[in-house]
Amino acid sequence: MKKQDILTVPNILTLIRLLAIPVLARLIYVGKPYDRIAFFLFLGIWLTDLLDGWIARQFNQITEFGKLFDPLVDKLFQLTTAIMMTVVGKLPLWVSLVIALKELIMILGSLFLLRHFEIVVYARWFGKLATVLFVLAFASLFFLPRELSYLAHYIFIPPVACSLYAYFRYGQSFMRMRRARLRNKASDEAAHDHEI
Repeated sequence: MKKQDILTVPNILTLIRLLAIPVLARLIYVGKPYDRIAFFLFLGIWLTDLLDGWIARQFNQITEFGKLFDPLVDKLFQLTTAIMMTVVGKLPLWVSLVIALKELIMILGSLFLLRHFEIVVYARWFGKLATVLFVLAFASLFFLPRELSYLAHYIFIPPVACSLYAYFRYGQSFMRMRRARLRNKASDEAAHDHEI
């Protein structure tokens, strides 16, 4: 992979997001009087994610490195936010566990498809919707008083439900791609046998 394919504006923005994640984690942990700063940094990380995707598409700066690096940073962003919100008592443990399991399955599934089928998984509308719902739910936690933290159980039901639906749809897509690959492989082998 060439250096100029890595050092694009979208990839640099993604790197900045990556470097901002530990700062966000620290601000969430410290809490008051940094709650507002933590919220704006959280918002900035998410908006930068939208911006780098737009730049990559508009200026033809989509790279193989970015296709892997960008979603990996997104997953780290969500997971870090979930863990830190759980640590400070603003997020129920079950939500963090669901998010951790979700990201682990997505990473392993993406690596499997890339390694065995050379397929890079792109986010579909239902995956993007789940991400937006998670971001909105996390954003609400920055303003949720500690005594009302029990509401997080209900706030995260829509994003978790949407995420489960996304898994189901991605699973369907995976099975279709796998069947198509197996059919193509079988037809290639049959054509080869016929030539012999």
